[in-house]
Amino acid sequence: MRLAALAVLLPLAGGCGLLGGLSGSKLVAPGSMTVTSPEFRTDVQLPPQYTCAGAGLSPPLYWSGALSQQPKSFAVVVDDGQAPITPYVYWIAFDISPSTTAIAQNRLPPGAKQGQNSAGTARYDPPCPEGNELHTYRFTVYALNAWLKLPNGSGLRATWSAIASHVIGVGRLTVKTG
Repeated sequence: MRLAALAVLLPLAGGCGLLGGLSGSKLVAPGSMTVTSPEFRTDVQLPPQYTCAGAGLSPPLYWSGALSQQPKSFAVVVDDGQAPITPYVYWIAFDISPSTTAIAQNRLPPGAKQGQNSAGTARYDPPCPEGNELHTYRFTVYALNAWLKLPNGSGLRATWSAIASHVIGVGRLTVKTG
């Protein structure tokens, strides 16, 4: 299963540059957004209820920012750039309404869809670090200049590529475990 994930993710990591940050030549400078959660803040431990050690819930997230263009939709990606097979994607939610500025705990906004994660499922896959390994989890919100119009459960590669080609703004909340 991990080898299959590696086969999918290697071209993504090198190709579009989205997983480590935006590096594509199509976008010069995406707008900056702020991402927060009422349950944790940057560079602290991810609370257990959002990991496999707890209930495995997706956390509440809020975002804001002054963007040069009005977004047509938003996407949320949760990944771990320090996983043994990097990056490991835990969650992709997309086609989130442009009027939405938050995701409630363990709920998608109306009309939002989910792409497949590295485990091959279209849902939040709670982080599950082994032992006392230190991992950094990135909760990234992308403002997009289009609706992706992909079906719910779309493949990881197709969803990443679609997000990468429409980014106009980005914000990230980074937390740790271990």
